[in-house]
Amino acid sequence: MSGTRRTAEEIHARLDHPIIDADGHMIESIPVLTDYLQRTLGSKAWSRISREPAWRLTFGSDSWTSTSVEERRDGWMLAAPWWGVPTRTRDRATALLPGLFADRLDELGIDFTIVYPTLCNFALGLADEELRRGAARAFNIFLADAVADYADRMTCPALIPMHSPEEALAELNHATETLGMRCIVISGYVRRSPPHNDAGTRRANGSAREHFDVFAIDSDYDYDPFWARCQELGIAVTTHSGSQGLGFRQSPTRYMYNHIGHFAAAHEALAKALIFGGVTKRFPDLNFGFLEGGAGWAATLYSDLFEHWEKRGGSNIHQLDPARVDWREMDQLLATHGGSRFEAPALLEALRQHQTGCPPELDDFAQSGIERREDIRDLFVPRFFFGCEADDRSAAWAFAERYHTYGVRFQAMLGSDFGHWDVPDMREVVPEAYELVERELMSHVDFRDFACDNVLRLHAGMNPDFFAGTRVETYVKDSLGKRPSRH
Repeated sequence: MSGTRRTAEEIHARLDHPIIDADGHMIESIPVLTDYLQRTLGSKAWSRISREPAWRLTFGSDSWTSTSVEERRDGWMLAAPWWGVPTRTRDRATALLPGLFADRLDELGIDFTIVYPTLCNFALGLADEELRRGAARAFNIFLADAVADYADRMTCPALIPMHSPEEALAELNHATETLGMRCIVISGYVRRSPPHNDAGTRRANGSAREHFDVFAIDSDYDYDPFWARCQELGIAVTTHSGSQGLGFRQSPTRYMYNHIGHFAAAHEALAKALIFGGVTKRFPDLNFGFLEGGAGWAATLYSDLFEHWEKRGGSNIHQLDPARVDWREMDQLLATHGGSRFEAPALLEALRQHQTGCPPELDDFAQSGIERREDIRDLFVPRFFFGCEADDRSAAWAFAERYHTYGVRFQAMLGSDFGHWDVPDMREVVPEAYELVERELMSHVDFRDFACDNVLRLHAGMNPDFFAGTRVETYVKDSLGKRPSRH
């Protein structure tokens, strides 16, 4: 810590608002998780789940680091996370023990934190439905129990498996109605393999060996009942999925190569689907939080939506209709300027036939509800929230209205990422975030939105009682509805 930097407590004392952490983390105890799994699933199911590749990878028995460099390269084994937790003893214990976490929040400058799991997330990717649903149920019971005695300072989200709307709804209802949980985290996609497909047909006809269901477009399922239930319950949908191991993020030797940008890539895929599939149009009161990916990708996606819609959205697509080409004029231009190479009669016919095909529905934006430029703003900006870590400069970009069409502000939120390797000292999170103000990259108003009001809008904007009984309850009651979002 530098000699001139204020402590988290000193910064907090200067503010006229609380600091709400949108995305803290715990590092779960493996023996405790094992006990919850055995009690919930029974000994036979527990025996099966402990043999699952996802369990072995997550809990270390099949660790990437236990293989040689040659084995990693030969099998193109993904360079997975390693040395992923802080080494300061007190911080490591804090991520493990909710009681210590709650006791230290004042020292850390945090009034309230939403604590996301780390190891439990593997359950959402299990292929076996019985094990996936059972593990999610067991872990949600664990998460509810873990913070039950500290509800004035922290809460945990429920894990919601998304392989089908039915299982998502079942766990959503159990978590909210039985366990009393008031926030959720979903997987941002589900891996699916087409039936009767193999590597040979993949290369012969261009079809994919597997695809990623992002729930809102091109899915075999209708997820509208799930979105509707979340809106009815006043539950914001948050996602913390990454994309390590997908696409270009498959290095067998460099974890950092796989890690950089992987949250943002997964979030962009889901956000695009929600827009193109019309989810934000059909469910105008449902909020979505994309955590730990920063806000830079949001600004780029927002801009891209305008640029693509203006060229290909709605009636604009007809500007590209090949029927608009004047082929008589083309023939004359070829004859005048093409020389002998362009005299063959077949050339003109080849040009006529090039890219003349089209799908039955010409407008790729047809489901989105976008009929004018302003609709992009209205369907995107109010509904989406973006978790940024303290050292993420893209958070300042979120509030730079002059760079964004219609002068909007994206709803960036401070997520501490307590408990993970990128927070080597928990005491530094708030001071590091506040440097954005000290370096004049954010105003004090921006920082209030970033460190408090936007996470309030994400959750309390849907459920006014989300922060009831917490340290920030009075601030929320005084602020809700009185300080409108500035997008």
